[in-house]
Amino acid sequence: MNLHWLLRMRRWVQHPPNPRGVMLVLVVVAVCAALFAVERYVGWPDWMSAEPDGPMRMPR
Repeated sequence: MNLHWLLRMRRWVQHPPNPRGVMLVLVVVAVCAALFAVERYVGWPDWMSAEPDGPMRMPR
């Protein structure tokens, strides 16, 4: 571990982030985990897919 990370940890201990910011990060992580679980175990519906229906063609 280098000096930069030690100074960053010291700053977090002396000035912790506010609870709303921590909650926001936890909510984003929970949403990402839920989307991963749906994709992994249930499957991904076709209407949510970003892939085109046909073959890719270059526009003229």
